[in-house]
Amino acid sequence: MSILRVEQFPNRPRLEHPSTRSAVTKKSERQQTILRLINEHSVASQEELKHRMAENGWAVTQATLSRDLRDLGIVRAPTDDGARYVRPEMLSDEAKVSLESVLPQWFSRIDGVSELIVLHTLPSGAQPIAEAIDYEEWPEVLGTLAGDNAVLIICRSSDARSTVTERIKRLAEPT
Repeated sequence: MSILRVEQFPNRPRLEHPSTRSAVTKKSERQQTILRLINEHSVASQEELKHRMAENGWAVTQATLSRDLRDLGIVRAPTDDGARYVRPEMLSDEAKVSLESVLPQWFSRIDGVSELIVLHTLPSGAQPIAEAIDYEEWPEVLGTLAGDNAVLIICRSSDARSTVTERIKRLAEPT
């Protein structure tokens, strides 16, 4: 962002560079509000969270919420009341998201090349699926990276990719 000098455009208001400290403080306060809301309420969707944020004085976009949820490590996990946003540390080992429960719910399609798999999900489905794959500790998988609706799965070999792809397809079938 360039700052214009008043002498160049005397009839225009002076532009000032936004304070980095205030932007960081604002993000921190916003994220603390998200954590508080998720702790106090059973939040099922980003739209619901967006409305709760507005009730608390925060006008946020879906993109900002997605980034904040990812930064905070918040995941959608199945509960008795359906999928809800939770902090991973709130899940006991028994309550960790199981691949068998999230794949049929979030899976869209899968494709791969060489040692890489791209698993496409419905919106907001990538984080819980990546976490569930990581929790499985499959020997064929080196790791996962998740966005909002896609998971990159890095396998140890092309053969491992084929094995994992078939396993995921089988698990994604609705029961």
